[in-house]
Amino acid sequence: MTSLDETHTAPSVSSGQALPPYRRTAVPPGLLLAGDIGGTKTALAVYCAERGPRAPLLQAEFPSARYASLGVMVREFLAETDLPIERASFAVAGPVIAGSSKVTNLPWLLVEPDLTAELQLRSVHLLNDLEAIAGAMVVLGSPDLHSLNAGEPVAGGALAVIAPGTGLGEAFLTWDGTRYHAFPSEGGHADFAPTTELQAGLFVHLLRRFGHVSVERVCSGPGLVNIYQYLRESGHAPESAEVARGLAGAVDGPRVIGEAALRRPDPDPLSRAALELFVSILGAEAGNLALKVLSTGGLYLAGGIPQRILPALGDGRFMRPFVAKGRLGEMLARVPVHVVTLRAALLGAALRGLEIAASSGVIAR
Repeated sequence: MTSLDETHTAPSVSSGQALPPYRRTAVPPGLLLAGDIGGTKTALAVYCAERGPRAPLLQAEFPSARYASLGVMVREFLAETDLPIERASFAVAGPVIAGSSKVTNLPWLLVEPDLTAELQLRSVHLLNDLEAIAGAMVVLGSPDLHSLNAGEPVAGGALAVIAPGTGLGEAFLTWDGTRYHAFPSEGGHADFAPTTELQAGLFVHLLRRFGHVSVERVCSGPGLVNIYQYLRESGHAPESAEVARGLAGAVDGPRVIGEAALRRPDPDPLSRAALELFVSILGAEAGNLALKVLSTGGLYLAGGIPQRILPALGDGRFMRPFVAKGRLGEMLARVPVHVVTLRAALLGAALRGLEIAASSGVIAR
């Protein structure tokens, strides 16, 4: 196996939940490989039309930065599975233009024809990860969601998706009278708009450091670390030796801060302040997105972070800045707001891949 870290051992492939082990002789034709290509982690899974996008045959997760390319990672995965994959559909953390994408937080350039040839498949399809997440919203049910605001959903109203993780993704869906259509955006790279004196200080601090302060700089995993560092350096709260040690050797600094902030019964004061400021900024930006696309059908919080910080989202700290939009606050109070509790980008990639195969006549609908 080849990787940037020669000592790395690939994670073992695990069967899909509640599925019996597959038998090599019973594997159906037309198998699809779907992937959620993230700056920190990549999830790969194998699907077939018979089981559908909610029940992968096999699934595994890989640390993205340890691999020289997606092709290297996928070949390693396929060598372990030994399944006859025919097609692939990858949700990518970055813009997809004319069948190619430069992954935002990785040195990977993905090109559909090149991947098709390298992986020896019939076809490879790339889509933006937020487009994939948005596409998955239409098949989610109550078990997949944690509601922050029941609201008053408007039938056929636009839907908005905001997803803080390694970066900040934003997308939306519109209704054409028959079905919803998902559209990606790069709204996470738009300007950060501070709404309080504390946020203004954060903005100035980051402006000196980066030159341009996008909302992603403060509303993502690295953004949480940026907020923590600002509050520490400005003397907002003292840093505990325990959290300092944890961050010094951490691969996932945002997790260290989040866990310290939510620790009961004695949360770390600096971590808690950082997480509270993060949630306030996330709520304000989600409200901005809801206004821009008029998401009367609902707003969905996806990505890796919201699932991990649910207690911090549910105490009103998110909804207060969400609705604090002056004359339109009453309208925003009627927008349903839900946290997505599953890895929706992988589901969306599988949905798209199976739809493409079905529409091309490769597999039966």
